[in-house]
Amino acid sequence: MALMRAREAVMREFRPRLAADALTEQQWRVLRTLSAFEKPLTTRELSEMTFLLGPSLSRITANLSERSLLRRAPHPTDQRSNLLDLTDTGKALVSKVAAGSEEGYAAIEARFGVAQLELLHELLDELAAAQTAEES
Repeated sequence: MALMRAREAVMREFRPRLAADALTEQQWRVLRTLSAFEKPLTTRELSEMTFLLGPSLSRITANLSERSLLRRAPHPTDQRSNLLDLTDTGKALVSKVAAGSEEGYAAIEARFGVAQLELLHELLDELAAAQTAEES
């Protein structure tokens, strides 16, 4: 429960910023992940990186595509998969929202402290690694 409470407390900083651009947390996760890569990603890759299940990801990408924020193209060798990447409009939106996100991170850092935040990142990375090792 402590992890969920912390996540909710942090997301309260970001939700209004996302809502101002008519984005959900999950849509932002998809856009942000796509922006981190120079090449299109498959639906499977994006699902693994965003921790979104296929049906949810399908709805999200359909919505973002309808809004001209991402492009979906058939995979050249796997007809069951699509390649996804950002449009210029999507890239511009990511740049705009990312700037606001930096303000949110700065506010959290100011309240919580740089050293505490760095320690938290280290501990969360260790927790994720331990869980991943357990699953292997």
